[in-house]
Amino acid sequence: MAPMEPWQRVWIDAETYTQDLHALINCTACHGGRGVDDFTLAHEGLIDRPAENVETCGRCHTDIGEANANSLHSTLAGYDTSLYSRSTPENHPVIEEAQANHCNSCHTTCGDCHISQPPNVGGGLLDGHVYLGTPPMSQTCTACHGSRVKNEYYGLNEGIPGDAHFRARMACSECHTADEIHGVDPGVVGADHRYDGTQTPDCESCHLERIGVGSGIPMHEVHGTEVLSCQTCHSTQYTNCVNCHVEQTDGGVPFYRVEDNSLGFYLGLNPQRSAERPYRYVPLRHVPVDVDSLSFYGENLLNNFDALPTWLYATPHNIQRITPQAESCLSCHDNDAVFLTRDKVGEAEWAANASVMVEAAPPLPAGYESYVVTEEAAAAEDDSGGGFWGDDGAAPTAAPADDGGFWGEGGGEATPVPTTSSSDFWGGDSAPTPTPSGDDFWGG
Repeated sequence: MAPMEPWQRVWIDAETYTQDLHALINCTACHGGRGVDDFTLAHEGLIDRPAENVETCGRCHTDIGEANANSLHSTLAGYDTSLYSRSTPENHPVIEEAQANHCNSCHTTCGDCHISQPPNVGGGLLDGHVYLGTPPMSQTCTACHGSRVKNEYYGLNEGIPGDAHFRARMACSECHTADEIHGVDPGVVGADHRYDGTQTPDCESCHLERIGVGSGIPMHEVHGTEVLSCQTCHSTQYTNCVNCHVEQTDGGVPFYRVEDNSLGFYLGLNPQRSAERPYRYVPLRHVPVDVDSLSFYGENLLNNFDALPTWLYATPHNIQRITPQAESCLSCHDNDAVFLTRDKVGEAEWAANASVMVEAAPPLPAGYESYVVTEEAAAAEDDSGGGFWGDDGAAPTAAPADDGGFWGEGGGEATPVPTTSSSDFWGGDSAPTPTPSGDDFWGG
């Protein structure tokens, strides 16, 4: 995402804005201040981020205002759930102080998606103060959800292809509906974290005929719908972060640092198993928390650290049709490299992750040897134009050319999709992922 010039951040395109329905509302109705000629008096009580849901936007958008004010985007309740569960009530006030310094800038308002870029990525009007019903993905969604979701979805992690849905030119809003994001969907009302409530979105919405018994796809027929989540077979390597610490400079400016990050892929026991998510095995992602993450604010604040795993339920945004773990039955069965076993977890985190680690990969059940796909058989399937995998047998090789605006930025040439080999793919000791810089990081 290219940086904006200072004047672009505040420039209101008067001609275009007059066509917006919101132009009928006086500026002071949302921004405060006074409608007078005196510049100083006019800006008294000015509100720079007025779209605080119920008080402003919610006055007209009554159907979503209150729900949005209580949505995860507005409350960041997921952070509360994570930190408070790892602590005890007497430490919560200090944790709240730390969150106010380091987390609250990520609270979104209606305007942070529909009018301007979020402040934590620099702010600035999206389109001359015109209201955009569908926010541009690269300037809003992936601008905030950038370090993991964007890099995975766009294919910015070196050697890893972009998500199959990205290569099909699907924006975030095609899966994540407005009702889900605004907290209106009954399945997410009152959610305490992102995997609370119904599984929204889910793969079945578009791929129902290819899932489970009756799909005609042997792997899907054998595993049904409760043994594995879809991402277990169709996700690839993703970013795992280690130990985020929040601090302040001597001048009181909050900052954070993450010790390390690396690419990896591990399956483990489902920590969120429920009727909504019945899977036995799911991909697990290491989240950047350790017992000393908040030590700048006090000692032993996360004194109940082992209450939650540090390897958590994950739905990576890097879906591929064919992956190394789906090459054959023995890519998972009897293959400890794919599973989160004790040797892959630091001893200090054994207790926290006892509920998600496995002793060993599940063995291949007797009688299923005939399902093992050799390299020769897989090649024959591909040459025949399909069959085993349930479609044409060939993965896309390049992203389609940009149509100049779909992604909320300029056009560009098609991006080649790298070929991923299963050799050394699962290495748990992979080198830290280099952090992209400049325009590449934000989606050039």
